[in-house]
Amino acid sequence: MKDVWFLASIWLAMALIATLLSIWFRIATALSEIVVGTVAQLVIGAVVGASVLQTDSGWIQFLSGTGAIVLTFLAGAELDPQVFRLKWKEASAVGLIGFFAPFLGCFAVAFFVLHWDWRASWLVGIALSTTSVAVVYAVMLEFGLNATNYGKTVLAACFVNDLGTVLALGFIFSPFSLRTLIFFGGLALAFCVLPWITPRFFKHYGNRPSELEAKFLLLVLFGLAALATWAGSEAVLPAYIVGMVLAGTVGKDHVLIRRLRTLTFGLLTPFYFIRAGSFVSVPDIIAAPIPVLVLLGAKILTKCVGVYPVARGYGSPRRESMYTTLLMSTGLTFGSISALFGLSHGIINQAQYSFMIATVIGSAIIPTLIANAAFLPKHLLRKQAADEGTAESSLDLSSAKSTRTNE
Repeated sequence: MKDVWFLASIWLAMALIATLLSIWFRIATALSEIVVGTVAQLVIGAVVGASVLQTDSGWIQFLSGTGAIVLTFLAGAELDPQVFRLKWKEASAVGLIGFFAPFLGCFAVAFFVLHWDWRASWLVGIALSTTSVAVVYAVMLEFGLNATNYGKTVLAACFVNDLGTVLALGFIFSPFSLRTLIFFGGLALAFCVLPWITPRFFKHYGNRPSELEAKFLLLVLFGLAALATWAGSEAVLPAYIVGMVLAGTVGKDHVLIRRLRTLTFGLLTPFYFIRAGSFVSVPDIIAAPIPVLVLLGAKILTKCVGVYPVARGYGSPRRESMYTTLLMSTGLTFGSISALFGLSHGIINQAQYSFMIATVIGSAIIPTLIANAAFLPKHLLRKQAADEGTAESSLDLSSAKSTRTNE
């Protein structure tokens, strides 16, 4: 048991270092955790051995997977139903073009330029068509953009984008079966029942020190994740949709959301992002960097060609349109899942898997760094800060009036 505590100390030390780096260099914590994971695997592997971090240990995989699921749920819960109803055309258009442009473009590059076979090329198109909800949500939360209509529209577009990715993976490589029908039936039942039962259940049994709300939500998320993996789908997909379904109830409970964020960002997501970074094989990339550079360039270029004109077409200013485009160019969760799916099913070999993972990790870092350094919509940050200041002033005024009334 002492080995477990020692290993946990190492991982949390890396998480603390990543957090300090994010503060010092003013970058998103998720990105610093990915970089720390990559460097740690390289340095520790060279000095002591690659097995020290034990990234495939069961409890680390559990914490990492739970982090991805809860983070994805929180991203879905941040979606404002009213904003989505108002902006659904823009979110759908950006999300669909954000999927189809890299899906077809990266397939063509892999097939005609890198000369991979058609199955591996289609898998590349799927893996690089994604937008990382985890990274985008973490960045939005870091700067407070998640509370703006702009941020909620981008998150909605991310959902549409990744839904296309998951459907493409299922239609092209995963044969439909009875399990698939049971999975969709279970999802439909959950999505009909949850919006009705959740607020009533919380009203009667919630607001207690036992944190019943968190236990209930984790039970739902784990249950649907189990059903999804049993059916051959992905655990994080139901989490995002459940978050969207409960956005009108759970999403408005700011105290509950804050408690879930504490659990997620304090313990769970560091394991997810650091583990994702540790999968990058730096020696393999140094030995053959061309495929990674070609695929990364193809993803970012096709995203820019597709997303930027659509964002501009819906009246978004240049800075916001470019920021949206670069955030939509990120990838991590579904890209890594697609690559691992291809490796485990013999669609790609180990070298192709390393190139794809390196590309996915690079797409999580490079577009976000460029976006935050050159295109961060600072006017939205100032407006958000002003709105929060006004709300706090109103609250203080109301408290003062209440005090005078009581006196």
